[in-house]
Amino acid sequence: MTVRRKTGREALAQARRVVVKIGTNALTHATGKFHRGHFEKLAKELLALAEGRELIVVSSGAIALGVERLGLEARPKDIPGKQACAAVGQSRLMRAWEEALAPKVVAQVLLTHSDVQDRRRYLNARHALERLISHGVVPVINENDTVSVDEIKFGDNDTLAGLVAGLVQADVLIILSDVDGLYDADPRTNPSAKRIPLVEQVTPAMLKAAGGSGSSVGTGGMATKLKAAARVTELGLRCVIAEGHRSGALTGLFEGADLGTVFEPLASHRDARAAWIAHALKPKGTLVVDDGARVALIDKKKSLLPSGLTEVKGQFAHGDPVDIAGPDGKAFARGLVAYSAEDLSRIAGLKSGQIEGVLGWRGMDEAVHRDDLVVLD
Repeated sequence: MTVRRKTGREALAQARRVVVKIGTNALTHATGKFHRGHFEKLAKELLALAEGRELIVVSSGAIALGVERLGLEARPKDIPGKQACAAVGQSRLMRAWEEALAPKVVAQVLLTHSDVQDRRRYLNARHALERLISHGVVPVINENDTVSVDEIKFGDNDTLAGLVAGLVQADVLIILSDVDGLYDADPRTNPSAKRIPLVEQVTPAMLKAAGGSGSSVGTGGMATKLKAAARVTELGLRCVIAEGHRSGALTGLFEGADLGTVFEPLASHRDARAAWIAHALKPKGTLVVDDGARVALIDKKKSLLPSGLTEVKGQFAHGDPVDIAGPDGKAFARGLVAYSAEDLSRIAGLKSGQIEGVLGWRGMDEAVHRDDLVVLD
């Protein structure tokens, strides 16, 4: 007998491990001040959702709460100002979650991009979260804004939530914000815009059409949400974008209500290590290759040889992540290099048999081995 695969909203009810990302706009008034009444209603829905499920919360709001507590008129634009607000607001945010989710045990987990950039720390974070979940704890995750700087910032909690969903191999990522899904036009400026209830695949056209942040208190916009959806669906996970201010939205989603936009998991998806290379790593340089090398990497699934290199950009060491771009300069792949930028610059365009004669030693024949390389969509 053939078992029919559940899809879309029908599949949400079967989800056992759920990551819920709650944006700043879903926790605050339009002025940026904490909306306690709505927060408590949302926490009750989360508690109900956690019955019989494993729940992980990715929560914004620390900086906004710090702004409120310090009596500032607006969110600071400089990094030290944001760090100060985060330091003041994070304890208030966690206290609110601990009280609202009682009797569940809540754990604070603060991450920076460097925690997922390093493979060992990435796995350590996964093991720690798995242990917390196994004890029935609800991890509440936020970016460590107090110590984050431009080089290590996720930049928005949509990106963080997408990485966390992959990290814990969730069944579904729910992104709650000030929008009730993906529209075919900007609903803020076009009253005829229609919500798209189901997306089979995030396309470049969708990403191009997505706007920026619509609020001064948040950092993400529809573009960051779509990118997060694209990343988790590549992992074979489901994603939903829904309105956080709508009372009962979470409950309704898991009861099959026509709310938000559901993004279906791709049938052909990356394994965990490939997804880590593609999405968790920040490239430290770019290798420009000729058309022959691009075809070999994309169509023939080959490794990148030094002979295909035409230009080496950036400063990086052996094992660092780099983007791989074609003659047009557009990155189409990402991988871990087998040589430093200095060494690759010296052997670019040469055959593998010539490496030792130029460098005085020979490591791998490949500039980037196929096992350390992923083609980007």
